[in-house]
Amino acid sequence: MNNLNTGTIKERTFDAIVIGSGMSGGWAAKEFTEKGLKTLVLERGRDVKHIKDYPTANKFPYEFEHRGEMPLNVRLANPLMNRFYGFKEDAAHFFVKDAEHPYVQEKPFDWIRGYQVGGKSLMWAKATQRWSNFDFEGPARDGFAVDWPIRYADLAPWYSYVEKFAGIAGNRDGLKQLPDGEFLPAFPLNAVEDYFRIQLNERYEHRHVISERVAHLTKPNPIHLEQGRGQCLTRNLCHRGCPVGGYFSSNSSTLPWAERTGNLTLRPFSVAHSIIYDEQKNKATGVRVIDTNTKDVIEYYASVIFVNAGALNSNLLLLNSTSSKFPEGLGNENGLMGKFVAFHNYSARISAEFEGLKKFTTVGRNPAGGGYMPRFRNLFRQETNFLRGYAAGFSAYRSSEVDSSGTGAGLKERLLYPKVGPWKIGSHMMGETIPKETNMVTLDPDQKDNWGIPLLKISVVYDNNDEKMKQDYFDQFSEMLTATGFKNIETHNSTQNPGMDIHEMGGIRMGKDPKTSLLNKWNQLHACKNVYVTDGACMTSTSTQNPSLTFMALTARAVDHAVTQLKRGDI
Repeated sequence: MNNLNTGTIKERTFDAIVIGSGMSGGWAAKEFTEKGLKTLVLERGRDVKHIKDYPTANKFPYEFEHRGEMPLNVRLANPLMNRFYGFKEDAAHFFVKDAEHPYVQEKPFDWIRGYQVGGKSLMWAKATQRWSNFDFEGPARDGFAVDWPIRYADLAPWYSYVEKFAGIAGNRDGLKQLPDGEFLPAFPLNAVEDYFRIQLNERYEHRHVISERVAHLTKPNPIHLEQGRGQCLTRNLCHRGCPVGGYFSSNSSTLPWAERTGNLTLRPFSVAHSIIYDEQKNKATGVRVIDTNTKDVIEYYASVIFVNAGALNSNLLLLNSTSSKFPEGLGNENGLMGKFVAFHNYSARISAEFEGLKKFTTVGRNPAGGGYMPRFRNLFRQETNFLRGYAAGFSAYRSSEVDSSGTGAGLKERLLYPKVGPWKIGSHMMGETIPKETNMVTLDPDQKDNWGIPLLKISVVYDNNDEKMKQDYFDQFSEMLTATGFKNIETHNSTQNPGMDIHEMGGIRMGKDPKTSLLNKWNQLHACKNVYVTDGACMTSTSTQNPSLTFMALTARAVDHAVTQLKRGDI
C-alpha cells in the first residue's frame, strides 16, 4: 500500500466524517449537512445512484437468463450467501461475494453484507417498530446485560422526527409493548389474518395481531414528495431497488437530501482502516482510509466522527484503531469491545391451513407481508423458564391447485387456469437473544483481507435460553392455531446459523458506567468524546422489534448532541 495523501490537508479536512452510508450513516449525513456542517461520507463499496443503478427494477421474469435463479457455479462459489433468500438473479449485485470478503467463523455465523452506497438500506425488509420501556428497562428488570442509559421518553421525539421524514405505514394500535408512531395509512390485513386477530382478542389477553408497520409511502406527505419519492406501487420488488422511492432507503431519501445542501462529499471505494487518535489533544482527529481499488492510504480529518459501518464492521474498525493509549482498540479501556454481541433468532417457523372464508381470496402483493404479533411473553411478569420473549410474523394466502396431468392443449388450459385451494398461513419467530460476554468478535492475529486489515473472527452461538424460547413459540402458536380452527399445523426448525437474521447488534454497547460499557447516553465513546457510534454496534440489548427505526432515531439524536457540543467547544 502506498501512503498517498491527495490534495492539501485543508482539502482533506471536514467538519464531520461519517463512516458508512447505510441506514444510520445516511441519517448522520442528512442531519450534519442540514445543520451546515461540511460532511464527508466514506463508503467502502461502489456508488449506487437512485434509479440509475437499479438495473433489474423493471424487468419481467422472462427477461432474466435463469428465470431468477442463480447459476450453479455462482451458488457453489458462494455457499454462505447462497443460503440467504435474497441472493437471486434480480438482486445478487447488492450482496458481497464470499471469496472477496472473507472472515473467520470460530463458531458458524452467516454474515450477510451489502457493500455499496446505501448499504443494506437497499436490501432490508422495511419493518419498523418503536421500542417501549419494556425493552429499554429489560436488562435492569430481568438482570441481563447492563442497564440502558436511556428510556423510551428520551427517544420518543426522535422516533417521531425520523418517522415523519422516512414515511411509515401503520395503525395506531394502542399497545403498551409497541408504542404508536407518526403513521401513513396501513396496509390492510386480509380476511384470514383479520379472522385470527379477532379470535385472539376474544380468547387471550395481551395477544394481538396488527398490520405490520413498514417504511412504505402508502400516501405520501409533502415532505416525501419534496424528496422526489412517490407512492408505493405494491409491486413487492423492493429488493431490486425502487425507482419511485416508494420505500425508505439512504439512496432515495437521506443521501440525496444531504447532497442538495451542498455540504456533502461522498467518497465510495473507501475502506476505513482506522480512526486516528491524537494523544496530545486527547481526541480523534480523522480517519485513515484505503482506496478500495488502488489500495492507496489517504487520511481525512474532522472535528467529529460518526461510526456507522454496520454493527460488526464498526467493531472491527474500532478494534483496529490502536494507539499507545488504546492498544486494544479506540476507547477500549475496559476490554469489553467486541463482546456481548446479540442478534435475533429467526430459526423457528410454523405453517397451517384454514378451511373457512372460501368466498375470499388474495389479490395483489402486500409489501408489509401481512400481520405482526408483538411480544406477549414475560411482559408484565416473568412467566416462563426463559428470559425475555419473541415477536412473530403472521401471513395468510389463498393457495393454488394446478392439474398438470395430460399433454397438449388441455394441459395448457389447466395450467393457465388453476383452481383456488385452501387458505394457508405462515408464521416466523423473531426471538430476543441475551447478550453474553462469550458471544464476541475479535481480530484475527494472523489473517488479513485484501487491504491489509485483520479479518474479523466471529464467535457467536445460540444458547439454552434460545432453545427454550423456540419451544415456547412452537407450543403457544400450535395452541392458538388449534383453538382458532386451523388444521394441519406443522412446526419447522430451520437450524439456520446465527447471522441469517441480519440483525446483529452490540459489541460497543451503551451504558451508564464506563467500567461496563463503551458508549454514554449520547452514543459517545466514554474515552473519546468526539467519536460517536450509532449503528447496531451501540445496542445494549436487542428487544424483539426490528432495529432499523431505533438506529435512525439514535443517530438523529446523537447528531443533534454532537453539533451542540461542537458549537460549545466541548468536543
